[in-house]
Amino acid sequence: MRLIDTHCHLDEESLYEDLPNVVDAAHEAGVEAIITIGTSAESSRRSVELAENYDCIFAVVGIHPNYCSEVKPGDWEVIQELSEHAKVVAVGETGLDRYWDYAPIDLQLEFFQRHLELSRNIGKPFVVHCRDADDDVRAVLREAAAEGPLNGVMHSFCQSAQSAEEYVTMGLHLSFTGMLTFGKNHSLRETAAAVPVDRIFVETDAPYLSPVPHRGKRNEPAFVSYTLRTLAEARGVEPEEMAELTTANARRFFGL
Repeated sequence: MRLIDTHCHLDEESLYEDLPNVVDAAHEAGVEAIITIGTSAESSRRSVELAENYDCIFAVVGIHPNYCSEVKPGDWEVIQELSEHAKVVAVGETGLDRYWDYAPIDLQLEFFQRHLELSRNIGKPFVVHCRDADDDVRAVLREAAAEGPLNGVMHSFCQSAQSAEEYVTMGLHLSFTGMLTFGKNHSLRETAAAVPVDRIFVETDAPYLSPVPHRGKRNEPAFVSYTLRTLAEARGVEPEEMAELTTANARRFFGL
């Protein structure tokens, strides 16, 4: 199978210190491209450096909503500059998070809008983080959609089927993590089974959200194959077919 891990954090210490082995394991699992996501100005710099050092790695740059309150003068300008890099394929992850109380929601909203504007200005897609903030995120994206077509992905999608339908109607893609493999997540698998075939990705969010049978351990890009197989089973297709479809979607979306 040919796979793409569309969202992970290779600059996180547990992966960064073991990167050659992590990349080798991914290749052995059929992962032909890895997209590493920045969460701050410094994290975004490291992500771009990794993309420069490995042909198979591409970067997304931005300020994670939980880190908005830590932004220093000049950090946003760093993101703007990095966003023009040839191996930067999107901006983010941006969005809203009401689960953790790390940044005021008004500040998160400000940076969400900045990322959406940057995405339009440079013609690259955006990556959305949404945790316990689905109504707020949909409201922001409805307003953005009124100004023109959206080119984004809802990362680690775990919201309702109704939300999935609205996001797809607004032009967004949905990406699924190892949460899809968790035994209790029957409704999430039902939602994933109904997503239009051209709007769906798989990801790890490594080193977080390890799929079964590695749940509770460090996640890594190689493990995206477990999520892919669960997705294929939920949709009633062979894993090879699902891999070809999700990989083609990711290549088209990120311009790989």
